[in-house]
Parts: sequence; C-alpha cells; structure tokens
Amino acid sequence: MKILITGGAGFIGSNLTEYFLEKEYKVVCLDNFATGHRHNIEGFLTNPNYQLIEGDIRDLETCKKAVDSVDYVLHQAALGSVPRSINDPITSNEVNVSGFLNMLVASRDANVKRFVYAASSSTYGDSESLPKVENKIGKPLSPYAITKYVNELYADIFSKTYGLETIGLRYFNVFGRKQDPNGAYAAVIPKFVMQFMNYESPVINGDGNFSRDFTYIDNVIQMNELAMLSENPKAINTVYNTAFGERTTLNDLVKSLKEYLSEFDNKIANVEVIHGPNRVGDIPHSLASIDKAKELLNYNPKFSMKDGLKEAVQWYWNNLK
Repeated sequence: MKILITGGAGFIGSNLTEYFLEKEYKVVCLDNFATGHRHNIEGFLTNPNYQLIEGDIRDLETCKKAVDSVDYVLHQAALGSVPRSINDPITSNEVNVSGFLNMLVASRDANVKRFVYAASSSTYGDSESLPKVENKIGKPLSPYAITKYVNELYADIFSKTYGLETIGLRYFNVFGRKQDPNGAYAAVIPKFVMQFMNYESPVINGDGNFSRDFTYIDNVIQMNELAMLSENPKAINTVYNTAFGERTTLNDLVKSLKEYLSEFDNKIANVEVIHGPNRVGDIPHSLASIDKAKELLNYNPKFSMKDGLKEAVQWYWNNLK
C-alpha cells in the first residue's frame, strides 16, 4: 500500500515515515521544509519505497501530484505553535486552513481510501472540564486553535458531502526523537533538554503548576496506524484524543528532565530554573480522556510520560551532545 505523509520531514512526519518504511509500505513525503529538516529524511532517500516531493500544500496542483495513486493520507503538515499564530495569524491560516482544504480536495478527487489528519488539543480552548472528552469543547484561545478546529469542521463536511473517510487525531503535547530543540517556537521538552545540556537555565512560563498530557511519539505512531487501518465503521469520520491520559506539571517535568540528564552529566542537577510570566493563549491544564480511542480503535499506549522521557533524553544525548 502507498501512503502520503504531508509534513514528512517534520518531527512527527519523519517518525511515521520511518515506521511505515520498516513495514514495507510505499511512502510519499510532501514537505516544503518551512519547519521540517532534511536531516530527518536523509536515511530514507536511498530507499526504493520512498519518494520525496518538495512542495507546498498551499498549491493545489502540488497536492494533486502528491496524492496520485495513494491509498492513504496521513496529513501532518501545518504551522504549529500558539505564539507563532498570534504573531502571524495570516500565514498560520493560509497553511493550516487553505492548505488543509487543498489536501481534502486533492484526496477526494484521487479517491483516497482514508484521510487521517493531525488535529490538536488546542481545540478544547477555554473549556475547563477535565479530562478532555472529544464531544465537549470550548471557545478557541488562539488563531492556531481556530485553524485546527476549522480542520475538523472541513473534514466532517467532506465525510458527509463527498464520502471521504476522515479521522482527526487531537495530539496532546507530543514529544520524542527528532523533535527540533532550536528556533523561537521550539517545543518545551527539546528546548529544555538543550538548555540543561548547555548548563543554561530554562524559563518556565508562570509558576510551573500548569499541567499537560505529554505524549510520547510511539503512542502517536500507534494511533495513526490504528486510525488508518481500522475496519470498524463506527471508528471513522470522527476525532480522537491522542495522548497517554496522565497529566504532568511543568515543575514535575523539569524535575524528571534534570534527574534523567544528570545520569549522563551530574553537573546538570545544579542548573537553576527561572520562572517568567504566563504565556498568552496558554490553557492552564490539559488532560485527555482516551476512552473513545480505546473503545473504537483498540488504542493501547505503551509509553507513559516518564518512560517516553527516558527514551527521548537518551536520543537527545546521543544525537545532540
């Protein structure tokens, strides 16, 4: 079978690519390298089952070329980051909404079997209920959150109107190997790891008691595969939380990071942490209910936050030190 992975040179996309190539799928990668990296895909370029298309999802013809003869689409391409969307809402909208719509149209026209896409926990917005359950959301708190909610609305319409099978995966703070520690919009875990390894003090936004459902990359790969291949008719044309189902405060996260990194370099244990102001658009607490995914997709996440963090720290130490 042939899979298109958009954003295939990014963190999640390149991990999905590696996994499915090992299972001997044919994989097409579409990426414009705006946030993806060539070093993430270097190992695939000589694989006869791998094809790279360098292009932008904002161009419909590029999307049509990418979906040609493809069975499944795993749509990961997007401009992530709440702060990025606040600083530049227009580009976030162009990529995340217009680009998403292009991919839906191209997939519909190519008779793709199923369109699985990266949704986001940011869709829960100002809803204060915990854990987060798929059918109860609040108002979005950032332009990024709006774009990801619009994705869900478009996917639903394409399912109902055109019969395109869609499944959205609401990712909760995904982390793991290949996640970029650099740049203004780097995710918190790789950024803090790099700072600790350089004996720099990481800055926690707020008092550190905000909590997140940190989700290791292998759990996300499992969800993508289950969503792509599920033959349960009740499981399609809907959205799922993609998480482990436990929450960790930022203070506890930093404590674990220092502990695991100190096994490689005991000086890291003495690096101080700085607290800054809360970040605009941040929700205080995030925790997923994964009951729906367990029931309809037989999801069984293997990695807790701490188990995944040990793996991630090992990878960063081996690859970035």
